[in-house]
Order: sequence, then structure tokens, then C-alpha cells
Amino acid sequence: MSTTASAQGAIDQAGSVRQGEELNLETLNPWLTKHISGLTGQPKVTQYAGGASNWTYCLAYSNPGGIDTEVILRRGPAGTKAKGAHDMGREYRLQAALKPVYHYVPEMLAHCEDESVIGAEFYVMQKFNGIIPRKNLPRNFSLNVADTRQLCENALDSLIELHKVDYQAAQLSHIAKGSGYTKRQIDGWIGRYQKARTWNVPKANYVSDWLRDNMPADEHICLTHNDFRFDNLVLDAQSPTEIIGVLDWELATLGDPLMDLGNSLAYWVQADDDKLAKSTRRQPTHLPGMFTRREVIDYYLDKTGFNVDNFAFYEVYGLYRLAAIAQQIYYRYHHKQTNNPAFKNIWFFVHYLMWQCRKAIKGKR
Repeated sequence: MSTTASAQGAIDQAGSVRQGEELNLETLNPWLTKHISGLTGQPKVTQYAGGASNWTYCLAYSNPGGIDTEVILRRGPAGTKAKGAHDMGREYRLQAALKPVYHYVPEMLAHCEDESVIGAEFYVMQKFNGIIPRKNLPRNFSLNVADTRQLCENALDSLIELHKVDYQAAQLSHIAKGSGYTKRQIDGWIGRYQKARTWNVPKANYVSDWLRDNMPADEHICLTHNDFRFDNLVLDAQSPTEIIGVLDWELATLGDPLMDLGNSLAYWVQADDDKLAKSTRRQPTHLPGMFTRREVIDYYLDKTGFNVDNFAFYEVYGLYRLAAIAQQIYYRYHHKQTNNPAFKNIWFFVHYLMWQCRKAIKGKR
């Protein structure tokens, strides 16, 4: 392993709690110490960056024996929520059922439906102490080309392992409808895009019609993560090519594994992509040694044995879905439901994603 500094110093840390998102420890801490053994005293509370979706906190307890205990608390954001969104109970129960058969899931510690405790439903889980490979690797830490390639393989293997889980034996058959997933996803995302469309983005009828006309006749149903990216993985600080945790299970369901891979590829910015793509990069997939998108597809198909004549449908689906997500964000800005300046020019990115869809359809991506 070649690193420019000790990987221990690269362990992911939470930061200051954002204003207006504080936890009420007067009501929370008694509940936690009652329901989770080994917690004593008052915790130090920090919060992880991001949080546009669910809010995630680290609670650090200093115990008398000198052994500190840290746990992670997740809750939904404040305000009105879409039906089915930010369902902490579902996320908790899914991970609790999945943990025995998929060791990358953190251990679930407690779930609270009583919103009077902190103003929202929440759950508490084990903290993974490791490295999260975000847009860039932590400062003063790097991997050589061979280790970067090994990390890429290990990440894909952990996704493949999820897709091979026997969800019926894990008693997770109830979490989604399963069969008919492909059509539901295509119809659903086309509908969401059209509902959120503003005058300055394309109708994209060519792309939506192509998706409807090219849906595969067969689908394979398995457990899917649906937000599988490097910045949702935790790496072992002692051996940073090894994956020790997979985070953020909010979108997990019973779906098609190739569509799950298509979702991941929509975020996969490689070293030779254009400047606009590089400006959107959220994970270190540009590093020397990382797979290209084509190599990701070939590796996945070889390891799983899926026979796919043309992967374009899954790539286009992932890009179209990401365009719809981006447009939903821009719609809020356009209609003055938020004034976050970061959202001002997302409409241009929607154009770009639809252009990428057309390129993928023509086999030029």
C-alpha cells in the first residue's frame, strides 16, 4: 500500500452542527441511555456535511473506563415531506434484516417513532470508523495505481454481493413490488421530469420515447441500493482498498440490478470526460487506475454472468433519472421555493444530461 501519509489521519469526521438543526439533548439523551446499553453522560454532538436529504449526526460518549463510544443518529429533514420519503422506520428495518446476510451494513441500535423526542422520527446505528472517498481523497492521503484499481474492483464486488443476496431468505420480499420494476421506473421518472419541466429545459421526448420503446423484455429482481457511489462507501483505515461499510440505504428496494448499475454509472466521471462532466464529479473516479465506464460494465457482466447485447438502455435510464432529479431541484429554485445560488444554473446541466442520453443511444458515449 502506497500512501503519502498514514491512513489513520484520513478517517472521516463530522463537523459543527448547522444552525437550526441542533438536537435537543435534554429529551434525546435520556431516551438514548434507556434504549442503548453502554451510553453514559452527555455526548458531544457533531454533524456530517451535506444533509439536503436526511440529517446525520455523530454522538460521542466519554465513558468512565476511558473507552469512548460513538453512535450515528439519522433523521429526516424539517418541513413537509413527499409521501414515502425519509422513512426512517423502513430504512432501519431494512438494514436490520440485511445485516446478517450483508456484512457491509452498519448494526442497528435503536429506532424511535416518537417525534416528541427530537421533533422527528429517528434511528441510531453503529459508527464505521474509516475513510469515505468523496470528490477527492483526504488531504495528504493517496493510493497508487494498482491499489486504486483494487479499490475499484472491491467496490464493484460489494455491489455484486448485494445483488446476490437471497432477499426472500432475509425476509425482505415485502419492501417493494418487485416484478414490473422496469416499467414503473421508466414511467415514474418520465412523469417526474415532465411535471418538473420549466421553459428553459428540453421536453426530451426523443429520449423518453426511446426508453419506453427499448425496455428489455426480461428483468431480474434483486436487492438494489440505487445510490451506490464511492462517497457512500467506508474504507478500512488500515487497508484502504478494503470496503468495510455501505451507507445511505434510503432508496434501497427490490429492483433490477442492471438499472442499479446504470444509476451508478450516471455519476461515474472518468479522466477523459469533458470539462462540464468533470465539474460535476462527486467521487474520485478520475484517478489513475480507476475503471472507465466501459470497464465497469464489462467487469460487472463478467462477474455476474448477465448476457446483455446492448447496455445502452441502462446507461440512458441512469442519465435520464439523474436529469429528472436535477430538474426537480431546479424547479424549486425557479419557483422561488429556495434561493440557494448553487441551484441557479442546474437547468444547463439538465440539457447536458439529455445530450449525454442521445450520445448513449447512438453508441457514442
